[in-house]
This record gives sequence, structure tokens and C-alpha cells, in this order.
Amino acid sequence: MNIFVCIKQVPATETKIKINGSANGIDTTGVKWIMSPYDEFAVEEALRLKEKNAGSAVTVFSVGPARIAETLRTALAMGCDNAVSVEAPEDLDSFQAAKALAEAIRKEGKPDIIFTGKQAIDDDCAQVSQLLGTFLEVPYATVVLNAEYGSGQVTVKRETEGGTVEVISLPIPCLIAAQKGLNEPRFASLPNIMKAKKKEIKTHSLASLGVSESDRKIKLVNIQLPPAKQAGKKVSGDT
Repeated sequence: MNIFVCIKQVPATETKIKINGSANGIDTTGVKWIMSPYDEFAVEEALRLKEKNAGSAVTVFSVGPARIAETLRTALAMGCDNAVSVEAPEDLDSFQAAKALAEAIRKEGKPDIIFTGKQAIDDDCAQVSQLLGTFLEVPYATVVLNAEYGSGQVTVKRETEGGTVEVISLPIPCLIAAQKGLNEPRFASLPNIMKAKKKEIKTHSLASLGVSESDRKIKLVNIQLPPAKQAGKKVSGDT
């Protein structure tokens, strides 16, 4: 099977976010970067599917500044076979990112299945998975809690509003966007971390994929931190 995974590099959850001087993004100075946690479930699911299908290969993709190579190597250390980087500015919108991923995927060949996280924890847009499925013209399911793989199809359970669960059958090729609970991501072993440092990462530019500033749909013009919480009041006396 040709298994593809799309991941995003995001600030670690403990990072103290600061707004940049232009108020159109965050100040990246001193930020610790990690793989978006929902993408970890996507990588793990891809690896488990590979292990059940001899001869399969997992290729991981990411779009962003040159530093995303670090996160791609994390995926390689977990067990992915190949990595593809699309070098791009920090401020791409979801449409541009999805179009870039779709074109990079086409260059790698026809996928049997694509995994993503349901959303990235930095912007919380939850749009790239659906846009990517649309660009590639494959069926997709988001917020997936469980997946069973059969001959030529995947049956998934996905979370919906109100705590109910939908059961959907998708023909292969398809795209699955992972929710927490789909699996338990593995840790990369030290030997695999060392091997990952030596693996080649294929790199594309946005221009080579036909993506430009004219593809932008959303531009951030002003970002503000939420107001500080007011101090609580202590009321004395008995209940």
C-alpha cells in the first residue's frame, strides 16, 4: 500500500505566545516546536496499517519554514519510510497549504490512503483535511475515532455534535482525519532517532507546485492576546 501522512509543526503547548511587531502573527523567537498532537495519531495509524500490509510504505509530508525538517524527522524516527518538505512562509492559509500538499502528493504517486490530524492546535482551523480531500478528489472523513480496513474500503466511526457517533464506509483511495482516541502513538526509539537524522528529506518550493500568493483566501491583519483575567474576590463569613 502507498500510505501518505500530512503533519504540521506547531508551538508546544507550554510555549508562552507573544504577538510579533506587525500584529499579524506570533513572535517565533525562542519557541519550542513539536508535531501537532492530532497528527501523531495520524502517523501512528499509518504505521499500524503498514505493519498489517507487507510491502507497504509510509511517506510523510509537511508545509512550512525550513525548520519543519525537525518534525519530519520525528515522524521518520517513529517509523515512516520517506519524508517530503514543502518550504513555505509561516503565514500560509489553509487553502494554500492544502493545495501545496495535494501537488506534492501527486508528485509521489497515487495514494491508497491519506492520514491527517483532525486539526492543528495552533490555528484550530480544521480545514486542511477537507480541502486536501477535495483537491485530490477522494472521499474523506474527519474526527475519526476508529477505523477498520477491508478489501477496497475503510469503515470509520466519527465523532459528531452531541456525543453521537457516525459510521461511514469509504472506498479506497480516501482520506482519514484522526481524532484523539483513534490509537496510542508510539515513542521513537533512540536507534530510530539516530537513523532518522541520516534519511533524505525531499524538498519542494511553493512555486514548483504551482502555489502562489494569489491562492491566498485569508490574511491575518490584527492578532491580540485575550484580556488578562480579573482578580477573584474572596467573600468572608459562613455559608
